Amino acid sequence: MRPTTLLLLWIWFCSLAPVWAAQVVETDVCVFGANAAGVVAAVQARRMGRTVALVDPGTHLGGLTTGGLGATDIGNKAAVGGVSREFYQRVARHYARAESWTRERRADYFAHHASGQSQASDLAATNATMWTFEPHVARDILAGMLAEAGVEVRFAQRPARVESEGGRIQSLVMEGGEVFRARVFIDASYEGDLMALAGVRFIIGREANATYRETLNGVRGSTPSHQFLVPVDPYRREGDPSSGLLPGIQPGSGGQPGAGDTLVQTYNYRLCFTKDPDNRRPVEPPPGYDPARYELLARYLEALVKAGRKTTLAAFWNPIWMPNHKTDINNNGPFSTDDIGMNQAYPAADQAAREGIAREHENYTRGLLVFLATDPRVPQAMRNEMRSWGPCKDEFESTGGWPPQLYIREARRMVSDYVMTEHHCRGAEVAADAVALAAYNMDSHNCQRIVKHGRVENEGDVQVPPMKPYPISYRAIVPRAGEASNLLVPVCLSASHIAYGSIRMEPVFMALGQSAATAAVLALDEGGEVRRVDYARLRARLLADGQALAWPPTR
Repeated sequence: MRPTTLLLLWIWFCSLAPVWAAQVVETDVCVFGANAAGVVAAVQARRMGRTVALVDPGTHLGGLTTGGLGATDIGNKAAVGGVSREFYQRVARHYARAESWTRERRADYFAHHASGQSQASDLAATNATMWTFEPHVARDILAGMLAEAGVEVRFAQRPARVESEGGRIQSLVMEGGEVFRARVFIDASYEGDLMALAGVRFIIGREANATYRETLNGVRGSTPSHQFLVPVDPYRREGDPSSGLLPGIQPGSGGQPGAGDTLVQTYNYRLCFTKDPDNRRPVEPPPGYDPARYELLARYLEALVKAGRKTTLAAFWNPIWMPNHKTDINNNGPFSTDDIGMNQAYPAADQAAREGIAREHENYTRGLLVFLATDPRVPQAMRNEMRSWGPCKDEFESTGGWPPQLYIREARRMVSDYVMTEHHCRGAEVAADAVALAAYNMDSHNCQRIVKHGRVENEGDVQVPPMKPYPISYRAIVPRAGEASNLLVPVCLSASHIAYGSIRMEPVFMALGQSAATAAVLALDEGGEVRRVDYARLRARLLADGQALAWPPTR
């Protein structure tokens, strides 16, 4: 045999070696995404007696629920049922124990740190629930639920491709060569990567109002909330457009009101900070910290003072108290922890680019906190207060107290044969095949920061309450006919931008994860065809498992 032939054979052999060496995992159900929705989906599938693989591209369990979002957003807590409610009952059982209160008395917490979430908690009630919690408590509860169900999470599994046949997903192949074969797949990720690899139709951005006859979608003509209260010049040299825009301001007019675009609402980190000096880390500045990055904030503060407006730290972030002197700190006001406009590439980016975007958000936030604590253009009282805050020593220890999960408020959204819209939120249209209830405001954070009429303006914020809790359709978590017939998508579900803003709450994602897993198991009797699941049978099982499907609740 000639040397060139031997070389070609060797190259062919080497190309096959990774495949031969790859681990192949075969289960009834494969769940992609180990956030809270994915955990609940895996637990439900195991409770129904099926084998399940739970895989995640990262190394963090629980997503936002364990990543700093301890102030549960849902609207009406009575709309939460099933395994989702079980999670909040387990939280209550944890905090009902005296030994769980290591830094303050339980009575003091509820007396002095009351919020809508904490007031909704009732540790003395039958089947008590609690809606505020420390990140590590949520992590331990979800890990415990997985252990009880016998589910192992396979982390660091970055998807490379999907192998399909006849419109069905056969296997999910990872970058490292691991292969996950299943009869039914669930994409529980915040990004919808499995859905996209499977060729399912999706959208990124805001639809035009005309698309679904909505009023709150698309570019906003007016954005009154989380807006600059006094005019601020947007240019590097004040009054000189030729000098360029200040950092944090995007070029362009922002678009025509009501028109669609490719923008998603902004991301941030939910900060678990404390003022307790015994448990407080210092806020470390980002690499290459430059206070010029925050020139817009400095000008805004100076304009507020000049206008006689009171300046307080509370106007620039929103701390919600968790047990043991900890907080869940969210965005508040026109210039805060939301890194407006810097997330637009994230939904369709690869893993490396996403990690870079996450670092940019972390660096932005660290720099913001350092600026508020040290810059002489910040009022002294605000600087003093900011210096009293810091990350908790006993949370997120592997990442130096910094949350390991960026708040992905919106990424891809599936477009199926049934789309949840503003009409569902307002009660004008009611889904007849409910698999969960949503109950939050039609809510979008700002999408961009632009120049309008010579001043800086944020664009995209919407805060409109729904009429009452409303059902989410089973058809909204199932791809359209002809696409991935054995896939369910409970997180990046089929919804318009503004309806998704109401649905996108962690308790709802958990409820949808349970319903998706239940449907997946029932679909196994139909050859894995999720569209062939008998809804009456699905509904009966969901109700038997405590899921909330109608309002007012019947349980």
